[in-house]
Amino acid sequence: HALLVQLAAKYRLPVICQKPMSTDLASAEGMVAACRAAGVPLYIHENWRWQTPIRALKQALDSGAIGLPFRAHVDMISGFPVFANQPFLKELEQFILTDLGSHTLDTARFLFGEANSLYCQIRKVHPDIRGEDVATVMMQMGTGITVTVNMAYAENFIEREAFPQTYFFIEGERGSLELGPDYWLRTTTKTGTHLLRCPPPRYAWADPAYEVVHASIAPCCANLLAALKGQSAAETTGEDNLKTVRLVFAAYDSANHDQVIHFS
Repeated sequence: HALLVQLAAKYRLPVICQKPMSTDLASAEGMVAACRAAGVPLYIHENWRWQTPIRALKQALDSGAIGLPFRAHVDMISGFPVFANQPFLKELEQFILTDLGSHTLDTARFLFGEANSLYCQIRKVHPDIRGEDVATVMMQMGTGITVTVNMAYAENFIEREAFPQTYFFIEGERGSLELGPDYWLRTTTKTGTHLLRCPPPRYAWADPAYEVVHASIAPCCANLLAALKGQSAAETTGEDNLKTVRLVFAAYDSANHDQVIHFS
């Protein structure tokens, strides 16, 4: 993406770039700098955080119903054959953290803020791929919450298979939030457990197997369009997404050196 973004910046054209922003941190930083110097906006098409159930989870979290959160799990673990319709993924030297981690780590930032530190472990289960297909990332966020993000495309058998849904469990001082299979959001406090189903809208053009992801494209694009029109701010600017890119490549550094990465 870097060459095309640099070209657009040269001609002072607004840019919407697909995630992941780039193949390395330095070129991503260069893309942001080029657009800033040219005075043109750079937006990243990062739609995961726009999923209907995730927006509902954010609203429930911000309501304060469970009090101050102190620990969270984010799970995107699936046996779905992702390589069947995206065989190029097998050839990536860096796979699940760049492909899926770009989504899940951005969503963690959306929900919980910025990370102070990060530790990651990766693994390759498929023998016929080049990159990693399993990753575990633990982050200590600036808000004090510990967040663990589990990712896997091991293509094994899982009882609660619901690709491409992401599951969440958040513990707070006065209760818990859980987003589980079939878009059920559970809020548990001293008054009991309150259930709310948060299915995505359905579109004729969307693949039913990817409905929650494909449906999130619409609000993501609406947000970017409103920003282009000067009506409101975009959530996923290049400046903002650069923070996600830093997490992705910090995760590789952590895994490769088996050490905690601290952010100043």
